[in-house]
Amino acid sequence: MKRDLGTLAAAGPLLLAMSLSQAALAQKSGGILKISFFDNPASMSLLEEATGAALRPMMGVFNNLVMYDQQVAQNSPQSIVPDLATRWAWSEDGKELIFPLREGVKWQDGKPFTAADVKCTWDLLMGTGSEKLRVNPRKTWYLNLEQVTTNGDYEVTFHLKRSQPALLSLLASGWSPVYPCHVSPAEMRRHPIGTGPFKFVEFKPNEVVRTARNPDYWKPGRPYLDGIEWHIIPDISTRNLTFIAGKFDISSPYGTSVPLLEEVKQQAPQAVCELTAVNVSRNLILNPGKPPFDNPDLRRAVALSLDRQAFIDIIQQGKGDIGATMLPPPEGLWGMPTDMLKTLPGYDPDIGKNRAEARKIMEKLGYGPDKRLPVTLSSRNIPGYRNPAVILIDQVREIYIDATLEPVETANWFPKIYRKDYTRSRSMARRAASTTPTSNSTKTSCAARCATTPVIAMPRSTS
Repeated sequence: MKRDLGTLAAAGPLLLAMSLSQAALAQKSGGILKISFFDNPASMSLLEEATGAALRPMMGVFNNLVMYDQQVAQNSPQSIVPDLATRWAWSEDGKELIFPLREGVKWQDGKPFTAADVKCTWDLLMGTGSEKLRVNPRKTWYLNLEQVTTNGDYEVTFHLKRSQPALLSLLASGWSPVYPCHVSPAEMRRHPIGTGPFKFVEFKPNEVVRTARNPDYWKPGRPYLDGIEWHIIPDISTRNLTFIAGKFDISSPYGTSVPLLEEVKQQAPQAVCELTAVNVSRNLILNPGKPPFDNPDLRRAVALSLDRQAFIDIIQQGKGDIGATMLPPPEGLWGMPTDMLKTLPGYDPDIGKNRAEARKIMEKLGYGPDKRLPVTLSSRNIPGYRNPAVILIDQVREIYIDATLEPVETANWFPKIYRKDYTRSRSMARRAASTTPTSNSTKTSCAARCATTPVIAMPRSTS
């Protein structure tokens, strides 16, 4: 995940680069970037959120210790560069990671940034500090982290239980901002304070998230923009129409299908429209702690029922790849090769054979045409989730399962998953280099790259 809204995150840098190219690369300061956005964030606190609805607007408010180089298209351990840290070094046994920190950096309320802020942040994430997060989506990222210690005001050390080279990749993620010690988690939900290029201004639910240029940003000459406005328009058709009408500079790609992209290109030929790979997978999550999916045979039957290529063909007109947990190559560095992938349950391209095996399993468990299994399928209430959920409902019907769709609003989505308050849910998960599935859930990827995502930008001169 890219971060630092000196450029935009994920699809954003590509869009900004396209827009600026239309102005002959004249990087003049000023202007408000207006984006039509897909959904409401639950809060402004990145450490407590798990969806792009919060991540996109708030990344520019913060900095990381390290980040991925924004000029390198593909994130990798080799593209990690310093941010609030000036460099890093590993101990000889690989169990200590030392970061000297930048001096002279200030929080957006004027207080100095110090090593104590880094320690406070990871004490929050580990649950060992005096303050507590309301929810902690990435606590498992740091199970191998024993503690963070300070050496004066401008050096910190991450002490690990065992060597973990991939920790650096997690720290470079957009989900790893540094928080201020002097601002409570409750206040960070409402009005976050960071060290980043943009300051939080306001969040009006169902209307807009506004950020403004940080005049005291520690990177000289940045950011170029005076601010960014994220206008919340959940309906895809309305988003596209307002973009075509010229009200926005960038249209959110979430839920935009290939046919819709073609419509935009026809109606707004001056727009810059691209298909790009994104590091997101569609997942079916089964809760093995609740009947009936506490039975591994039933979970296997569901895995065998899935026609992953159908998701890609129906939703994205074939423009996507099948994969497992990791982003498939060539965009992904750690994705499983195709020949190996086909050996996994449900990945054999012979869908008829897979479903015949699944029906035999179901029949052994007592299900059949006259005794079907009713289940509730929970899905986030946005098109990127709902549309695949409808396809999924149709597919599992082939193995005697009748699923009823339960739409869940974004603000309630992660808390519901966090509480394991589901039997079966349809999710989209963003990958990090070293995250692993939790032991209390089973994820079956339906299309490892969430197809190729259309991104749309309107050429605009800066002033």
